[in-house]
Amino acid sequence: MTRVDARGESGAPSDLRAADSIGRMASTVLQFHDVSVVRDGNTILDSVNWSVASDERWVILGPNGAGKTTLLQIAAAAMHPTSGTADVLQEALGKVDVFELRPMIGFASTAMARKIPRNETVIDVVLTAAYSVTGRWNEEYEAIDLRRAQRVLSEWGLEGFADRRFGSLSDGEQKRVQIARSVMTDPELLLLDEPAASLDLGAREELVALLGGYAASSASPAIVMVTHHVEEIPVGFTHALLLQKGGIVTAGPLAEALTAENLSKTFDMKIELTETDGRYAARAV
Repeated sequence: MTRVDARGESGAPSDLRAADSIGRMASTVLQFHDVSVVRDGNTILDSVNWSVASDERWVILGPNGAGKTTLLQIAAAAMHPTSGTADVLQEALGKVDVFELRPMIGFASTAMARKIPRNETVIDVVLTAAYSVTGRWNEEYEAIDLRRAQRVLSEWGLEGFADRRFGSLSDGEQKRVQIARSVMTDPELLLLDEPAASLDLGAREELVALLGGYAASSASPAIVMVTHHVEEIPVGFTHALLLQKGGIVTAGPLAEALTAENLSKTFDMKIELTETDGRYAARAV
């Protein structure tokens, strides 16, 4: 069983220890050229051109069926495009062993959560990321692994949760455990598929604040987050990509891409967008 070694003991600091961290040098972590996905005659993604640098934090927005999750699966090296080229961490899909590539990608999603045994302890949910498995068996862990897992749990507001069973946690707690697991190995790319979905207002705001702190750290990797709601975009995110019917409506710096005009075009209705202190809200008008 292959072990994934983190580059350092401490996770990227959600408590904003960025000033004490050495930032990663910016490089391209995703490069899509004319990427299309066709399934059963249906075009899910249509000629997508997109790139993500290591110091960028992207949000992907679009209606149901727009292709958001499919785009994320390609970024996670979990799916190959039907046509076009997709470079992930500067490796071309189809020309690289994805089993060596995937451990360098943190991925938190509802589908991943379903793979975690409900009776698994929280500390083991996070620890087993070192071997890219869900469910502890006979892997051997070192003291540094345990210290790192405990540190990551603390940074995601999960102090005292180590011995709790994953299945006993609230939705908000499970979401944070998934993200803690996804950053356990210090990935070069973090992918989040609707991390605030199904959360109540308090749990959502707690998670958005934690994600904002994480995004603000120069030690954090590139982040790509799919969401349905602009209210879930954390402060500190830098770019937005809007999808409709598998094609890009717009993509670029947040202030340029996330506009009422672009949202209206994406969702086929007139949308009013407001921004207050780096947080957004939208409604139909």
